[in-house]
Amino acid sequence: MIEQSLVLASEVPFPPSVEDFYLPSIVPWGAHDSYWFTKITALMWVSVAAIIIFFLVTYRKPQLVPTKKQWLAESIYGFVRNNIAVDMLGKRGINFAPYLTTLFVFILLMNFWAIVPFAQISPNSHIAFPAILAVISYVMFIYIGMKHHGGLKYFKHALIPPAPWFILPLLIPIEFFSTFLVRPFSLAVRLFANMFAGHMLLLVFTLGGFAMLNANIWFAPFSLVSWAMTIALTFLEFLVICLQAYVFTVLTASYVQGALADEH
Repeated sequence: MIEQSLVLASEVPFPPSVEDFYLPSIVPWGAHDSYWFTKITALMWVSVAAIIIFFLVTYRKPQLVPTKKQWLAESIYGFVRNNIAVDMLGKRGINFAPYLTTLFVFILLMNFWAIVPFAQISPNSHIAFPAILAVISYVMFIYIGMKHHGGLKYFKHALIPPAPWFILPLLIPIEFFSTFLVRPFSLAVRLFANMFAGHMLLLVFTLGGFAMLNANIWFAPFSLVSWAMTIALTFLEFLVICLQAYVFTVLTASYVQGALADEH
């Protein structure tokens, strides 16, 4: 039994690298193995389908005394509407609650795959998914600002702060860089970096246990410690999963609030 464990452990690649995030396609395509439909893509589509089916089934026959599924759906929507949309935007936040709820649930579920057995990777650990979500929020708050204020007035409102004229040549580039470049970049990178780092940590401690088991039989007790750390980090990763979904949604609401504000 020990010999079998050592053989299995010797086949485990260690240390993990960035290449572990580039998974082979699960659907054959052509002569070469391409990346057009990997496990990452499958998890994304499963997330989309799960969210649509859950809310459609839940609200197909709403009841005055809610069922457990209806209560869960209403609790999620009520949390985002009251604690994010209305808190950040006031009464106007109700109009944005559906989008913000969808954004929150989608990011939460996409993040959650990181700790689901056999999936064990979040699509958001690939920069492409957070980048697309950030671009959507970026385009949305600019469009809302232009629609509310008018095109020229919005950019004047966003770029020219109430400050003495002689300091404006310094402040305007800073405002442009902060509002139109840093915001989408920070939205995407924050979510990506947290999910990427979490996945790498779990890989390091999981595969590290196998590596120590393979190195020497005397290191076997330390491999148990490494796997215990994996379990502890999984609980920490769950907190990060929830926090990052909340932070991304709150910042999106904050940017919309800034676009609608009448004062700089």
